[in-house]
Amino acid sequence: MHLKMHGGLSASALGQKLGISGEAVRQQLARLADEGLVSPTSVPGGVGRPTQLWSLTQLAQARFPDTHAALTVQILDIMRSQLGEAALDAVISVREAETSHAYQTALATRRGLRDRVAALADLRTREGYMADWSEQDDGTLLLVENHCPICAAATACQGFCRAELEVFRAVLGPGAEIERLEHIVSGGRRCSYSIRPVQHEPA
Repeated sequence: MHLKMHGGLSASALGQKLGISGEAVRQQLARLADEGLVSPTSVPGGVGRPTQLWSLTQLAQARFPDTHAALTVQILDIMRSQLGEAALDAVISVREAETSHAYQTALATRRGLRDRVAALADLRTREGYMADWSEQDDGTLLLVENHCPICAAATACQGFCRAELEVFRAVLGPGAEIERLEHIVSGGRRCSYSIRPVQHEPA
């Protein structure tokens, strides 16, 4: 879970998070490596030996929820071939509208961009996206999703990712400028979004 949430970590850093020694972590990592679940990358760290950062392999990624990936992709392919691209777009639009409405209802009492982003991250985590958020030094908010439970569907149809971004924009409102920085479907470790407060000039 720590490697999924935080990406490449050293044995020492993992030990601190787990409350055990780095050596104990190395023994567990060696076992997981033998099972093909983790792999190390050497990173130069100045004087001395390079630091080994451990990351999950694709085999390990498959251990996380995938929302019935094969069936989802099959249904999408059938819709596209039998009903056409327009029908698929219509389904995605309906899903986008329903999700936007549900999120807006859940965030109705939230005031301020930080509070709304925090609530959005909580909603997404409950849906399996393993989301988190933070505030950068320049005041920009960073929304991160460490897992995509609909990754197979999003890979088969990019409309889901487009709709997701539109939902975020609708929910956070015109006072926020949102930009996707990382994208799992495009090969990223996670999906991340830069969210900047926008000051509107008076009419």
